Amino acid sequence: MARAAGARGRALWGRRALLAAAAWTAGWVLAAALLLRARPPGLPEHCSDQRSRRILAALCQDYRGGALVGDLCEDLCAAGRLVYRRCLYYERGKKVLQADWRGRPVILKSTEEAFSSFQRPGLLEAVADEAQDLPEAELLLLVASEVKSALGLQLANGSLGRLWPGWGPGWRGQVASLWALLQQEEFLHLSLLQGLSRHVPPVLGSCGHFYAVELLAAGSPSLGALFPLGPDVGARGGQAAAVGTMALSFLDMVRHFEQDFAHRLHLCDVKPENFAIRSDLTVVAIDVDMAFFEPKMREILEQNCTVDEDCNFFDCFSKCDLRAHRCGAQRVNSNLQVICDKIFRHWFSSPREGLGISFQLQQKLQEVVQECAAPGAPKVPQRAARGIFWKLQGLLQAVQQELQVAKL
Repeated sequence: MARAAGARGRALWGRRALLAAAAWTAGWVLAAALLLRARPPGLPEHCSDQRSRRILAALCQDYRGGALVGDLCEDLCAAGRLVYRRCLYYERGKKVLQADWRGRPVILKSTEEAFSSFQRPGLLEAVADEAQDLPEAELLLLVASEVKSALGLQLANGSLGRLWPGWGPGWRGQVASLWALLQQEEFLHLSLLQGLSRHVPPVLGSCGHFYAVELLAAGSPSLGALFPLGPDVGARGGQAAAVGTMALSFLDMVRHFEQDFAHRLHLCDVKPENFAIRSDLTVVAIDVDMAFFEPKMREILEQNCTVDEDCNFFDCFSKCDLRAHRCGAQRVNSNLQVICDKIFRHWFSSPREGLGISFQLQQKLQEVVQECAAPGAPKVPQRAARGIFWKLQGLLQAVQQELQVAKL
C-alpha cells in the first residue's frame, strides 16, 4: 500500500525534473508558483478555529454513529474532558491542534481532516455482518504487512500489541480506526517506540484518525538559544549551562538512535522546529515524519542519479555510482554530522566573554564542532567519527564543570 511519506519522498526525488519542466511553462504559471512560494514561512495555511472545530465536530459525529472509536473519544465528544484550544498549523497535509486533556496541554495530530479520507481495509468489506467473527490472526498479519510497507520493519507478534491491544465492542469501528492510524507513519514510529525512548513523545491516546501527544516547548531558529528557556535560567552563564545540557542531550539522542534499536534510526529533516525540550532540558524529536529505520532508508536512497546531488534526500545523503547511475543504499553522512551543522554551529560558532567558560575551551569546542559538521565529514572513517562524538561529549562535560565552579 502506498504510504504518505513514501509518496512525498518520491515526489521530492522528482523535484529536479519538475523544476526543469516548469521553466518551459507559460509566464503566468511561473509567476503564480512564485507567489505561492512567497508565503511567509511558519504562517499556517487556512488554519482557523472555525475550521478546526468543524473537523472535531465531524470526528465526534462519526464516533456517535459508530464509525470510529478510541480511548479519547468519550472525553472529547461526551465528557468534555478533552477541550479544543487553538489551531497550531495545517502543514504538509498534517493537521495539528492544541487541546487540554484533563487539565494537561496536549497536541492532536492527523494527516487528514476527515476520517473518510483514509483507505478502509478490504477485510471490512469481506466481513459484512457485525456479529460475524473477524479472524484476529488475519488482522495481525495485515497490520504486520502495513508496518513492513511503511517502515520497512519485520515485527514479531509481540511487538504488534503496541498497535492492536485486542478486541472490544464495535470491532468494525476499531478496525477502521486502527487502519486510519496505521496510514500515518509518525503514529507508527511513536507507537512502536512507546516506552523505549525518552527522546520521542509517547502517544497518549487516540480518537479515530487523530492521536494525542504531550505539548512540549518546541524549538525555533528565531530564538537565541534555539529553544525557549524559562525565566529561571537567568543571566548568560545560566543560558550557557542550559545550552550545554541540551547539547549533551542531543548527543545522547544520537547515540540512542544509532545503537539502541534493532535498526539505526535516521533523521532526515533536522531543524530546531522538529525538536522540543522537556522541563529538565531533555531533547525530544517531536516531528518524525522524516525519520526512517535503516531498511526503509536504504530503500529510499536507492534511486537513479547522474551526480551525487541527486542522491541527497533532505539531510540524508548517498553517493552516485556513475557507472550504474544509481545512488548507493548506504547513507554517507550521519545524524551527528547534521546536528553539528544545523544545531551545534549556532550554539558554538565563536568564543564569547562573560559566559564563565575559558576562551581555550570555547575555541576547542568550536573547532571540534566545525570538524564534525564539515562537508568532507562523510569521508571520515567510522572510527574517526566515533572519536569526534567522544571529543564533543568530553568538551561539553568540561563546559558544565567550569560553569559549576564559576557558580561557587
